[in-house]
Amino acid sequence: MKKIAIPVTKSNQVDDHFGHCEFYGVYTISEKNEIVDVQTIKSEQGCGCKSNIASVLSDSGVTIMLAGGIGGGAINVLNNSGIKVIRGCSGNAADIVKQYIEGKISDSGESCLQHEQHHGNGQDHVCNH
Repeated sequence: MKKIAIPVTKSNQVDDHFGHCEFYGVYTISEKNEIVDVQTIKSEQGCGCKSNIASVLSDSGVTIMLAGGIGGGAINVLNNSGIKVIRGCSGNAADIVKQYIEGKISDSGESCLQHEQHHGNGQDHVCNH
């Protein structure tokens, strides 16, 4: 069994920015690569790199984060908690998990600079894949 987390909106869409999401969907995947359970964890509001969400997810067994936009600080915190981050995801969360299981999702290689813009470096960048 493995667990995959995704930052999601109330309508179960991948949230565009990890650190600003309302919820995290945590999908439990069986040895047969089937979704066998889905839990929702409410997000603490604030920057993802400064919250305790990485330890909460890690403690619940999550080893993979499928994210839309996510900043470098949050990636480091998640990686340090044993969670691999796949960036550039968008759409329905359950569909994204299924596509990942089928090997159809890979990391976009782009970190979100929106976090840095929020802190005033003046860059104008929108997260997408």
